Amino acid sequence: MSILRAKDVKFDEFYLNVELDDGRIISTPLSWYKEFLNATIKQMKDWHFICDKTGIEWESLDLQLSVEGMIFYNTSNKTA
Repeated sequence: MSILRAKDVKFDEFYLNVELDDGRIISTPLSWYKEFLNATIKQMKDWHFICDKTGIEWESLDLQLSVEGMIFYNTSNKTA
């Protein structure tokens, strides 16, 4: 299996969209990430790649996501 690397990160009103270097796009609901609930647009746009583009970090929100984790996220592990 090849390593999944991000190429770009974008948002819309409801989704975090990560474009991979092979052209695929991963879209996950913003509601999955409590850190985005009260974040400003400026904070959400202030991201950078980590770990050779296999992850994304928002330092001001103390949030790190891996590309692989976004794909295999299990909503049954969420607490209400």
